[in-house]
Amino acid sequence: MSAARMLSEARKCIGMSGRPNRITREYASRHGDEFLEASWCDMAVTYWARHSGNAATVLPAGDRAYTPWHAEDFRKIGRWHAGTTAQLRAARPGDIVFFDWDATNRIDAIDHVGIVEKVLSGARVQTIEANTGDACRRRVRDASVIAGYGRPAYGGGDWTEEIVRKLPQLGKGDSGEHVESVQGLLMARSHPEVTMNGRFDATTEAAVKAVQKWGGVTADGVVGPKTWPILLRVH
Repeated sequence: MSAARMLSEARKCIGMSGRPNRITREYASRHGDEFLEASWCDMAVTYWARHSGNAATVLPAGDRAYTPWHAEDFRKIGRWHAGTTAQLRAARPGDIVFFDWDATNRIDAIDHVGIVEKVLSGARVQTIEANTGDACRRRVRDASVIAGYGRPAYGGGDWTEEIVRKLPQLGKGDSGEHVESVQGLLMARSHPEVTMNGRFDATTEAAVKAVQKWGGVTADGVVGPKTWPILLRVH
């Protein structure tokens, strides 16, 4: 099971449109012909989970076509994150993101669902969603319409956590190749003032603090287990 495989299946469906389609047909084959023409956003998540080997973790209570029930499944197993701006900054690729167009953040008011493909600046995410304009498309959404997200317990595919466990804590005065890595990541995050000189200098520290503030962690200028994931987050 992995987020990468889940996203790979979702990307294969981008551009699909109209109903019935292969997603609704497959769901209807198990649950009845009434689903052939039904809203298919969560049927798509079910399809991606089944075809990527992630059904057990993405669908903790089995197939879902009704989004509030799916979100409630995540809440019951302690893997639900309400849609505040701070929580959204902690989202990860592969999270199942639920939308409430009335911005109440209530699970029973959820209207729509997709999968997080990338976490963007400004408390936004890039998603892949089905049944958006009756098609499967990429979208960019912000916290105002996100009720929350469920975090599947993907196994073996959370590369960020695996990497972070092996990385050192770094701060002002340190030097070496890991400092160069930090500087390269900072430069990629629109901090051109940083130079890849391998020395954790005052400029590097200031840029780290800026990234920490954006990421919602303590802005102490030290790169540790809470800051490495922010630097490594895919944009």
